[in-house]
Amino acid sequence: MTTKEAVAKRIIELCQEKNIAINTLANLSGVSPSTVYSMLNEKSQNPGVVSLKKLCDGLDITLRAFFDTPLFDDIEQEIK
Repeated sequence: MTTKEAVAKRIIELCQEKNIAINTLANLSGVSPSTVYSMLNEKSQNPGVVSLKKLCDGLDITLRAFFDTPLFDDIEQEIK
């Protein structure tokens, strides 16, 4: 799994846990829905830390909590 795929899975996982839609997360975070959707699909290969921080704020979690999951334990090496 790539880092980008893990980030997308984590966003979806957290939305499901909090029972909120992607558009709701965007509104809560002050991030445009198109930005969030691009993070979830192939458009954005490098989700920015600032955008992730805003999403975390909307989810009422820390960046540490966002990355504190086994999803990020076995990420593929990005430099090839």
